Amino acid sequence: MSFTDAVQNVVMNNYANWDGRASRSEYWWFNLFNLIINIVTDVIDSSLGMGMIAYGVGYVGFIAFLALLLPSICVSVRRLHDLGKSGWWLLIAIIPIVNFIGIFVILVFTLMEGEKQPNQYGEVPTNTIEQGGNIHTNY
Repeated sequence: MSFTDAVQNVVMNNYANWDGRASRSEYWWFNLFNLIINIVTDVIDSSLGMGMIAYGVGYVGFIAFLALLLPSICVSVRRLHDLGKSGWWLLIAIIPIVNFIGIFVILVFTLMEGEKQPNQYGEVPTNTIEQGGNIHTNY
């Protein structure tokens, strides 16, 4: 799955979709998109002299954060589903004291290859996107 296909699939087709599975490429391309958006909004906030809502977060960056929060959580849940894990595993990253270990566990999970057969969360991700009745395959 290409960068643009992953972003389009997460933002346009699965904005608030907790169900199903997400491939490693879809997950990591979307995280790269988040990083790029973060850098761009930081530059915009700094160059416009926008006030800060909190330390290091300007108004434009905060709006982008809010817009991308739900799809980020959803693609993370679907990535865990690809491993046969529940999306509730994400909560380990916000538990005080163990959050460092939890974040590391989630990172390892997202790097692992998904299950090669269908599981309780759906079929194996194919890295194909349906657009207007046409199927585009990207490898």
